[in-house]
Amino acid sequence: MSMSKSILCAVDISQPDRDEKVVQIAAKLAKLDGARLDVITVVPNFGMSLVGTYFDENFQKQAVKEAKERLQSVVSDVVGSDMDDEVRHIVAAGSIYEEIIELASQTKSDLIVIGAHKPELKDYLLGPNAARVVRHSKCSVYVVRDM
Repeated sequence: MSMSKSILCAVDISQPDRDEKVVQIAAKLAKLDGARLDVITVVPNFGMSLVGTYFDENFQKQAVKEAKERLQSVVSDVVGSDMDDEVRHIVAAGSIYEEIIELASQTKSDLIVIGAHKPELKDYLLGPNAARVVRHSKCSVYVVRDM
């Protein structure tokens, strides 16, 4: 596998304990290659759906703010504060796999690291999304299995 310059790690912060391993592996790969590490999580876009009519902009802002705080605490817990300072924490809103693919293309990621979860966890954010990312990504995808 060629050296990665930029690694994009996708996590679901509604289940932070599940995704610590995903961040660990992404951080390890980034260290090995001296690559930049971007960590993304995706919140629903409340403004776009039918649901959106029930929420105001502040609800969306609050969801993003909370997601960003949780993302930062998960990442710094796993990688430590020194490495965390170098990591870009990104919260996107919308369709999970589309946002991941879009960001990978914008940041010219060489590798996407994503968790694949047991099929019985149908409500889990990155189940079918991991498969879609693998299918649509232009760069390599490292799928971390649940142990």
